[in-house]
Amino acid sequence: MEYVPRERVRSLAAVLSVVSLTVVFAAAGGRIPQSAVPTAPEWILDLIPHVNVVISATAIGTITAGWRAIRRGNVDRHRAAMITSFGLFAAFLALYLYRLVATGGPQPFPGPESVYLYVYLPVLAIHILLAVVCIPFLYYALLLGFAYPIEELPRTAHARFGRIAASLWLISFSLGIVVYVLLHVVY
Repeated sequence: MEYVPRERVRSLAAVLSVVSLTVVFAAAGGRIPQSAVPTAPEWILDLIPHVNVVISATAIGTITAGWRAIRRGNVDRHRAAMITSFGLFAAFLALYLYRLVATGGPQPFPGPESVYLYVYLPVLAIHILLAVVCIPFLYYALLLGFAYPIEELPRTAHARFGRIAASLWLISFSLGIVVYVLLHVVY
């Protein structure tokens, strides 16, 4: 069943990537005013990082399950796991961006300067870089999966782009958990 016109997959993936990254960079750069989002009680804003770490861990599980399912030839389970992973990613991003805009910017690192410079910043930078690079791969693989019937997917770049997206996704989510631990557990 075709959900996305085949000839539009590349352009749609490009447009979705540009729009998504524009929103992320606008929020991170303080270009979206706090008044653009509804006000939430402080306890909700404080809860978001904890919810997001659960979402991240769950997404690691669903991505891994999807990868294992396709290696075993279980296309239906793979599809369900990857769609679930994308939904988790979208939920994570929505909550993260909401908190970022609602609080006026990223949370400051509460630990020592040496840990900030030599551990936190490099981990955060790699996490963000992989998350950004992942977006076009992710959209392209997902849209190919919707544009072609299952029996035609092996003749597309879906598997190649899917492997890249899943690898970047797994590492990015894992490093996001490290960032959470440094911000909310260790310090």
